[in-house]
Amino acid sequence: MASTSVAEGKETKAAGQYADVNGIKLYYEIHGTGAPLILLHGGLGAISMFGPNLPALAKGRQVIAVDLQGHGRTADIDRPLSPELMADDIAALIKHLKLERPDLMGFSLGGGVALLTAIKHPELVGRLVVVSTPIRRDAFYPDILAQQKQVTAEAAEAMKQTPMYQLYASIAPRPEDWPRLLAKIGEGMAKDFDFSKEVAKIEATTLVVAGDADIFPPAHAVEVFGLLGGGKRDPGWDGSGRPKSQLAILPGVTHYTMGSAPALSAVVIPFLNEQSAAGR
Repeated sequence: MASTSVAEGKETKAAGQYADVNGIKLYYEIHGTGAPLILLHGGLGAISMFGPNLPALAKGRQVIAVDLQGHGRTADIDRPLSPELMADDIAALIKHLKLERPDLMGFSLGGGVALLTAIKHPELVGRLVVVSTPIRRDAFYPDILAQQKQVTAEAAEAMKQTPMYQLYASIAPRPEDWPRLLAKIGEGMAKDFDFSKEVAKIEATTLVVAGDADIFPPAHAVEVFGLLGGGKRDPGWDGSGRPKSQLAILPGVTHYTMGSAPALSAVVIPFLNEQSAAGR
């Protein structure tokens, strides 16, 4: 079934709007026209972290880019920074905008939110793109786990020298919430998680994307692809045995360059446009 989009058929400018959904005032922008794609950024980032990939995606789609709880232009509320809760925000936004099974694309934290939206609300999701997102905490490299422990409210002053803070301070409704955001991010990253069983049950046709120099080994992306039915057999000369989900390991791309790497939209666009015999 084809997706329906907001104001379909009309030229849409990237005007920022707020949706009062699920107890939060969620900021989003609409770029382009066509089949809808909800785009979710990573932790301590905002919509702009997708750089040239956002306009590239918007050339053929209506991209609905969201600032997640406590990030960008969306103010924090009195609850944990939990991918599970943010997934409910996205489900509520889909209903608020009256979208019919939009595609979802998320990077890092946003990838976790996209995954959990597909797990908790499968009836709302079309295709799924999960970028640089581990599904088990122990998949991170050990040095990344050590770095995560340093993300605390006490680190707020030192982190004011980073581009992440400069972006946050320039657009956040309450820039003084910076220490609170770091505390919540740090608390969230300290929690163990393993969504392997849930991922294996995902119904949405999914593209798994990782850099070959990401914050977890490429083998973990292969593992996720395997849970989605990939890498089990030869597809045959005619490709009839090819799994409906796909895997892309981007060469020379790190976690920190992924959002702005042109290779990202170059693999995502054909996947989203593909009309699979297995459906969306």
